Amino acid sequence: MAAGGCLLLLLLPSLVTASHSTPGCKIRITSKGLDLVKQEGLRFVEQELQNITVSDLHGSEGQFQYNISQVKVTDLQLAFSDLNFQPQQHLVFNISNASISLRFRRQLLYWFFYDIGSINASADGVHIYTVLQLAKDEAGRLKISNMTCNASIARMHAGFSGTLRKVYEFLSTFIVTGMRFLLSQQICPSLEHASLVLLNSLLDTVPVRNYVDEHIGIDYSLLRDPSITTDTLELDFKGMFFPRVREDQELENHAVEPVIKETERMVYVAFSEYFFDSAMHSYFQAGVLTIELQGEKVPKDLEVLLRATFFGTIFMLSPSVDAPLRLVLQVSAPPRCTIKPSGTSVSVSAFLNISLVPPDRPPVQLSSMAMETKLSAKVFLQGKALRVQLDLRRFRIYSKQSALESLALFSLQAPLKTLLQLTIMPIINERTKKGVQIPLPEGMDFTREVVTNHAGFLTVGADLHFSKGLREVIEKYRPVPTAAAYSSPQPAEPSLDPSSL
Repeated sequence: MAAGGCLLLLLLPSLVTASHSTPGCKIRITSKGLDLVKQEGLRFVEQELQNITVSDLHGSEGQFQYNISQVKVTDLQLAFSDLNFQPQQHLVFNISNASISLRFRRQLLYWFFYDIGSINASADGVHIYTVLQLAKDEAGRLKISNMTCNASIARMHAGFSGTLRKVYEFLSTFIVTGMRFLLSQQICPSLEHASLVLLNSLLDTVPVRNYVDEHIGIDYSLLRDPSITTDTLELDFKGMFFPRVREDQELENHAVEPVIKETERMVYVAFSEYFFDSAMHSYFQAGVLTIELQGEKVPKDLEVLLRATFFGTIFMLSPSVDAPLRLVLQVSAPPRCTIKPSGTSVSVSAFLNISLVPPDRPPVQLSSMAMETKLSAKVFLQGKALRVQLDLRRFRIYSKQSALESLALFSLQAPLKTLLQLTIMPIINERTKKGVQIPLPEGMDFTREVVTNHAGFLTVGADLHFSKGLREVIEKYRPVPTAAAYSSPQPAEPSLDPSSL
């Protein structure tokens, strides 16, 4: 027993580490962001409640018999509503003192008097209290995992007209009481379907694991359930890129965990050095960090300088003096990203091989030199795409063979740097132009973005706006009804025959 306890103590640190994996990307939604979600969500709730289906109501009291059918919601007033965070994993949606206007068809029989028509009714003092539990599903996607709901109606009135109005008013208690019960019983099932089915279909539009381009993909799966305080909701994502040739490859995260403290904007997205390192590591593993220039693609001034520098070697290779030049720039190790409060930089080590390529003959290598560069990186947000603009800051070349050759290459330092700035950097920036999508649902975008650097990570603070309404996106991705739903019986049309009452 004691040995087992000691073993458990030894394993405990590793278990804690595994359950608290460091996120490469983190998102915080503040109370200001929740207010915007509430406005759009309230419109969605109104639309759902307007589609409430109330069962037919029929009964009798002495000589009075009634049948109420075709109940439709004609108007809603949801003036008092709140959407709040509730620790640890919940959102609370509260509607108070709301009113619902109804219109339904009546069939009434009192002694020998038979009457049909419509009735306008109103439910006042409607109170709806809903708690949504948020959790990570098996795929690592945020979902509404559970919902509790309580709905009540304080008062209900029905307006009667016609020859039997006095009789209706006397006996309306039976109708109004029944309608209030049926209506209150339909509110929560309607909101439950809206939450667990329709809103979850909206959350399905958040990218979890998808391809960025033909070379790499990104894993945005949640590492754990969301963390909710009274003011914020925080989501920890893996934030790891992977090469498509090795999709199961995992890059261990040793970077600093992003820490978001700000609450002024609606949303904050933080990215650690690991986020960018995994992207560059994936491109390196995919074997695409190589650029080749040959013949006319080599700038003319640089070609003249290279031929002058290697004139002796070229002359000894006669009659291949006029053979085209080929430059192959190949990254030798995965680039590394460094984020500091002063800015973001990328360190790159590479080889530059210079060769002659005589027609119908093997290439002749003139030189192979090592390069060390440092690039400054401007990170910005456009729409929902995170983009990076790179610029050459420092550049150094040296020979892998000898210090003497490194000295001879000194004259190439400036023209090769110009080559990188004018020829290579535009190619690299064209590849990063598309950017990578941040995990937000479809129809929701960022505005007024501000990027702030910290030690080991950067944050993007922004406000939100809905470019598409919840209803529009949900209708686009609405789950297809099952066969059972199609075969469900429809309510029978009420009979106009008084004998059926």
